[in-house]
Amino acid sequence: MGKIYVIGIGPGDENMMTVQAKEALNECDIIIGYSTYIELIKDRYKDKKLISNGMRMEVERCKECLELAMEGHKVALICSGDPGVYGMASPMLEIAGAENFEDIEIIPGISAALSGAAILGAPLNHDFCVISLSDLLTPREIIEKRLVCAAKGDFCIAIYNPASHKRKDYLKWACEILMTVLSKDVCCGYVRNIGREGGSVEVCTLGELRYKEVDMFVTVFIGNTNTRIENGKLITPRGYKIQ
Repeated sequence: MGKIYVIGIGPGDENMMTVQAKEALNECDIIIGYSTYIELIKDRYKDKKLISNGMRMEVERCKECLELAMEGHKVALICSGDPGVYGMASPMLEIAGAENFEDIEIIPGISAALSGAAILGAPLNHDFCVISLSDLLTPREIIEKRLVCAAKGDFCIAIYNPASHKRKDYLKWACEILMTVLSKDVCCGYVRNIGREGGSVEVCTLGELRYKEVDMFVTVFIGNTNTRIENGKLITPRGYKIQ
């Protein structure tokens, strides 16, 4: 029997990949992943067999990993960010569990919430939650409920998948839901292409955020009622008495 590593490669830049992730990739014979993620690492692992496929083929990816591992290979299933944050850890464990395959190791990575927050400053430096606006697997009414609850709890919020070709107005929709609870002056920001070429960052208010054009490569950050902007950075205080 072989082994499966489910590996978070972070934003894609080698400097933001953990040593543990690099060591696991070196251990493997085969690397499998979404085509965009394979593109990010292919030049560094030319000696490996690389297998890629497209979006919405996550289950097929996991099944192929399992088949290859059961043939005796050491297989890496790669994800951007962290495999346990909207990643491939849970489907891989479910599919392998159905076949009583147990030799799986989950290798954490730097998620977009953490890497994007670092670029913006410290927007998640108190209690926070992460919410995806994608309704492919989660009903829209559940997303709405989670946004309202997060706002009522005064959580800082990291928003994944804020828009796509079919969901161009979802960030505006989310902002308007949040503004039923929060002030339009709450400090926010977003980062595009974290750790990749063409990256950009912007800070704004919640009222301004609803009109921003974003896509699937953007991670959005909503502050809590104490978050402020200083020198272009978002700061959510922990509550220490500084002076």
